Amino acid sequence: MRGGRGFGRHVVPADGVGGLGELAVPVGDDGVVIGADAQGCPAVLGLHRPTPYEVTLVGGLWTAQVLALRTAATGARIAVETGRGEVWSAVALAAGGGGQQCVTLHEVGRVPPQGASAGSPVLVIRDCGMRPPRGRVASGPWQSVLTLLPYLSPTAPRLLRTSALVGVQRVSPQEAERIGTLMRLPEAATASLPTLGDGVTLWCTPQDRTFALTEPTAEETTLLGPARRID
Repeated sequence: MRGGRGFGRHVVPADGVGGLGELAVPVGDDGVVIGADAQGCPAVLGLHRPTPYEVTLVGGLWTAQVLALRTAATGARIAVETGRGEVWSAVALAAGGGGQQCVTLHEVGRVPPQGASAGSPVLVIRDCGMRPPRGRVASGPWQSVLTLLPYLSPTAPRLLRTSALVGVQRVSPQEAERIGTLMRLPEAATASLPTLGDGVTLWCTPQDRTFALTEPTAEETTLLGPARRID
């Protein structure tokens, strides 16, 4: 299977790409469209769940910020735990354009209880660098947690093993081998990771996987610029 327009240079055989049931849900109020798969079908991430849900993204800030904006657009609240609030301030301001503060920024280790509920779901985004400390606010009913790792770090194996879903963007060949082993990826999928184009993410579990291309809207491009892997 050859990636579509903008998918970069990687080529993945059809048997190397799975359906990934976590993404194959109807587009609706409970899903966030994170991109399109290699067939051009919407890739939808269901973050609003009645059970705890942990996601790890080994990738770039740009993708995490697009995900924050699109999740906020579904009516969820976003709590960003970060040591670099200056790079998130424009996102918080843009998401609150309607007068509602739906994206809040917090220093590392200072995220207060969010009071998540079915009517007010929450996504906590942990942008805490290579070695994120254990979070004070954990995932729970209607509160998902996404941890952003710029690269594979010593804490990554634990996070990848305990996450319900893992996203991987372009990494080095050495990192690809480690991720392939941890996530039990087919050889073709592992080999493709160092060649992924900007905006392409492999979303996977140990059982399933799919590549998704995130293309920004005009508004997202104005705010965040074009897709990029490196911040």
